Amino acid sequence: MTLQTESATPPVAPNLRDVNRQMLIILDFGSQYSELIARRIRETQVYSEVLSYRTTAEQLRQLNPKGIILSGGPSSVYDAGAPHCDPEIWDLGIPVLGVCYGMQLMVQQLGGQVERAERGEYGKASLHIDDPTDLLTNVEDGSTMWMSHGDSVAAMPAGFETLAHTDNTPCAAIADHGRKLYGVQFHPEVVHSQDGIALIRNFVYHICDCEPTWTTEAFVEEAIREVKAKVGEKRVLLALSGGVDSSTLAFLLHRAIGDQLTCMFIDQGFMRKYEPERLVQLFRDEFAIPVHYVNARDRFIERIAGVTDPEEKRKRIGHEFIRVFEEESRRLGPFDYLAQGTLYPDVIESADTNVDPKTGERVAVKIKSHHNVGGLPKDLQFKLVEPLRKLFKDEVRKVGRSIGLPEEIVRRHPFPGPGLAIRIIGEVTAERLNILRDADFVVRDEIQKQGMYHDFWQAFAVLLPIRSVGVMGDQRTYAHPVVLRLIASEDGMTADWSRVPYDLLETISNRMVNEVKGVNRVVYDITSKPPGTIEWE
Repeated sequence: MTLQTESATPPVAPNLRDVNRQMLIILDFGSQYSELIARRIRETQVYSEVLSYRTTAEQLRQLNPKGIILSGGPSSVYDAGAPHCDPEIWDLGIPVLGVCYGMQLMVQQLGGQVERAERGEYGKASLHIDDPTDLLTNVEDGSTMWMSHGDSVAAMPAGFETLAHTDNTPCAAIADHGRKLYGVQFHPEVVHSQDGIALIRNFVYHICDCEPTWTTEAFVEEAIREVKAKVGEKRVLLALSGGVDSSTLAFLLHRAIGDQLTCMFIDQGFMRKYEPERLVQLFRDEFAIPVHYVNARDRFIERIAGVTDPEEKRKRIGHEFIRVFEEESRRLGPFDYLAQGTLYPDVIESADTNVDPKTGERVAVKIKSHHNVGGLPKDLQFKLVEPLRKLFKDEVRKVGRSIGLPEEIVRRHPFPGPGLAIRIIGEVTAERLNILRDADFVVRDEIQKQGMYHDFWQAFAVLLPIRSVGVMGDQRTYAHPVVLRLIASEDGMTADWSRVPYDLLETISNRMVNEVKGVNRVVYDITSKPPGTIEWE
């Protein structure tokens, strides 16, 4: 089981740290892979957190981690204003692993030299091992590692030696064994690195001397204790959406506080076809968890009428979402707490993190806000309960299974909080919603019929705000194109388009133009994440 970290700046709740004495800290220098490093550590069943590179040595000493990892980043260590860590970190006596930029920073701060490389190195490279012990135990000589750097180590600090090199990088892995300081120029955390997980295990288990104690059961037990301690005898209102996140949260909270929990499902009109009815039936009849249903479709559509900017859509939907909860809670309440199925990717993608107060330089930038993170109004009337905000999607599924959530929900494709509203590019209208809802149903229905639903991380349709000419039955048509998006991913942080059989694409296209009024063209999105995102908005 892997469990993910809090956002890049604030630490996690102290009681989690008390229970899980063994942990590793990742200092984030703005890498797109920082949270992936944490996830890989969690796969070894050791607890980890991502914190800002500004975290001081004294703060780290108080946290008492078993090891520290410095992430990669987009800067060069010799640039003016480049992010640097507290140099006293090197004297803490705690093992440190620098990854890419993190390795270069280690070299520079300890007296070595980093320079612009004659040739950059990007993509796959063969790793030639000079010292097969310690960090590189069980890493095969000649194994493929993923490179992404334009700088290289020109001179190593005193006490360091080379562990491995590539054809283009003389110092691909380095170590000061006596001080337990290690650096790798490549990215062992990405799936393209052949023996990357072996290297991470070596650092976690052998160098940091950790034990695999961070498990699903440990998380569930501590989350229940944390909820009970925080809520006491107060009542909790849960924003239920029917997805695996909020459903897992509903099961978890019901186990923790029983009848103190009230689930409310707000039908904002942006759900997929037949989902609202199925959700209410499941929870009321099969799970015996009461659900208060609110039909607010007209209200939400009116709230975003005329809005075309995706960020504004999300914020308005988020604000309206909370307002409806406040109004309905006054009728049902009083409630002191609002529970949300916020996940770590929601937090990290919604946050403007690591902004240097002196230079204003942003190391990590906001990609998009999520309605349950960036859209919360300042005058929110609830206190928040978010036990899942440290987890990735796959981790939530494991927790859901462990507490009895049925596979129908556990393996449900991720669905954004604002729903179909952000899969309609441009203005959202009732007519466009009906078109997209029917088109989306065709996609889901067909992949289920062909037994391919679980072959994809997500499979959905996007409606474009343009029309194109077509011919149907010897008649000219002027209708919308629909974008088909079929995604392969492990955690949603990175993703690739699925190489699906042409027969499937043909069947979906034929059904869509024949069954969905207002559609006469289907196109397939073959963009990965990065550089794109999974959702179009």
